[in-house]
Amino acid sequence: MSVPQLDDEHRGEEILAVLDTAFGELLAADPAAFRVKFRKMAASAFAFYRGTACLFYHDLDAEKRGGPYLDDRTSRVWIHGDLHAENFGTYMDSNGRLVFNVNDFDEAYVGPFTWDLKRFAASMALIGYAKALGDEQITELVRIYTAAYRERIRALATGAKNDEVPPFTLDTAQGPLLDALRDARSLTRFGLLDSMTVIRDFERRFASGGGAVELDAATRYKVLAAFDGYLETLPDASLARPDSYRVKDVVGRRGVGIGSAGLPSYNILLEGHSDALENDVVIYVKQAQHPAVSRHITDPAIRDYFRHEGHRTVISQRALQAHADPWLGWTELDGAGQLVAEVSPYAVDLDWGDIDEPEEMAQVVADLGRATATMHAAADDTSGESLVPFSTERAIDAALAADEEGLEPLLVDFAHRYGARARGDHQIFLDLFRNGRIPGL
Repeated sequence: MSVPQLDDEHRGEEILAVLDTAFGELLAADPAAFRVKFRKMAASAFAFYRGTACLFYHDLDAEKRGGPYLDDRTSRVWIHGDLHAENFGTYMDSNGRLVFNVNDFDEAYVGPFTWDLKRFAASMALIGYAKALGDEQITELVRIYTAAYRERIRALATGAKNDEVPPFTLDTAQGPLLDALRDARSLTRFGLLDSMTVIRDFERRFASGGGAVELDAATRYKVLAAFDGYLETLPDASLARPDSYRVKDVVGRRGVGIGSAGLPSYNILLEGHSDALENDVVIYVKQAQHPAVSRHITDPAIRDYFRHEGHRTVISQRALQAHADPWLGWTELDGAGQLVAEVSPYAVDLDWGDIDEPEEMAQVVADLGRATATMHAAADDTSGESLVPFSTERAIDAALAADEEGLEPLLVDFAHRYGARARGDHQIFLDLFRNGRIPGL
């Protein structure tokens, strides 16, 4: 047996061990869901990378003991936790404005800000490789992202006015970001409701099929009790009128995404802000997961700050995302923390499928660098939470100012090295899966 085969064998055992730690209990409870998840991950190196934040942080574990740009403050800022190039998209904020920004905060936690930057950089290396870009072109994309991040952090730290660092909206966005916002604007609440519900006896109800699962009486009762608990976590301004609390229907859900395999999920249909049926609202209740990054952050003050994973997800999202979904809240069900939010009619993810030319990719990654910086800056002493009681943009700016030239080569080198590793890991995973070597499947 050659050395590369031995290396692959050892890495395969390491991958299996990490996956077992992250997913073992859920996999044992619902093997079918994980067969679906793992087949999606098998489709490409990027899909594998998306589904294995646990492996990424396992590989970064040594950095928790220090690293460039990390000090007592910059090692404990609110981070996204799964900041890859596809976790950006549109949402309708609490002011009724369509915004393009970072999305999907299931993995959000408190940790080193550079971990977000590294995870994004490696994802760009994978996308660039899949689009047959040369190494120098990938290098340039990572440099552009890094420079845009640095520029925006500096602007925010030095007190830039809102009009100098505006959010990405229909008035300010360009290129594929503007395309996504325009696509979101063309969507309607009626369209969403039409795809998920029917009207029976002059009232709206969930349609059968399409992943909807009818609940027995006991489960329905538990979900409604959890809903009552959730209402107590909403901001006072969230609901337009008392009738908005009225539940019209409840169903279970199957097949809710690559990152949620094995986790129970429910949809609840609520009365909207008027008697008109097209204003009804669909919210989801989903068991929140243990964030991958938290296994490598040992500070008990961070761990003990959160009541459960649902609370952790919501508090983190509210900190990281200005004007978050007004329906965002948490609850408990069967002793497990739950995330609750609206199934938004206006959510459009950034689609890299048609972004092929390096010039257009450069424009996009620059904007994503600015969005990343704005996200890191939002979650600090002004967020209303005491866990990060300092100005994160000033802390990050000071750390970067100590070595202005070092961040770009750091991220470029990491992007190429980890991109290559993820491609190799994907092939190892694929061979393990197809040869029946993943326990429980």
